[in-house]
Amino acid sequence: MKLFVGLGNPGPEYAGNRHNIGFMALDRIAADHGFGPWKKAFHGLASEGRLAGDKIVLLKPDTFMNKSGQAVQAAVTFHKLPLSDVVVFHDELDLPPGKLRYKMAGGHAGHNGLRSIHGHLGEAYARVRLGIGHPGNKDAVAGYVLHDFAKADRDWLDPLLQGLSEGAEDLARGEEARFMNTVALRTTPQRKTPREAPEVARPEPAKPHATVENPAPNPLSALQKLAQKFRN
Repeated sequence: MKLFVGLGNPGPEYAGNRHNIGFMALDRIAADHGFGPWKKAFHGLASEGRLAGDKIVLLKPDTFMNKSGQAVQAAVTFHKLPLSDVVVFHDELDLPPGKLRYKMAGGHAGHNGLRSIHGHLGEAYARVRLGIGHPGNKDAVAGYVLHDFAKADRDWLDPLLQGLSEGAEDLARGEEARFMNTVALRTTPQRKTPREAPEVARPEPAKPHATVENPAPNPLSALQKLAQKFRN
């Protein structure tokens, strides 16, 4: 069994925020793979299903981002899970929009949701870092992550969520490289194969002008021959 955790803030006013991309990822996986209904559990909403034959619990904490660890700890304790079976989906400012990185353990890089999980459980869990880009100014970060995705963001957000859903079984099997490759196939524009140039009939090389080697001297006319005879 594995626990997939999506980070975000509860409530309809936050539903479209960049900070809630973790919730969006789990919603897409649940819908596409026929998971059960979302039910209140572990200080959040949980849904159960199967991926690649393994039981998966999806969890969206409703404790707000900076207290996410409380919900994750409750689920881990109830199911007696090792931290290596916990995967956290979260927004990542340090990645360009639509990019994804998988990481096992490590620091929280200032992310409030990860900081809370670290405080309750430590760092030995996996995380799927979902790039949302950076506003360019540190002071603008709070407003940026708590603002809804723009309409133009759907061009990369929809393929990303689709890729996450399609690769979910690979992630459940522990095949992280295949998972990231599946997502990349959706999020990386496919290069168009250049069309082969049509064959152009090459003109035949020009035939050289005919030349006569060692041309014979012009024959003497009959009158010239007669005059030559008298001169002799």
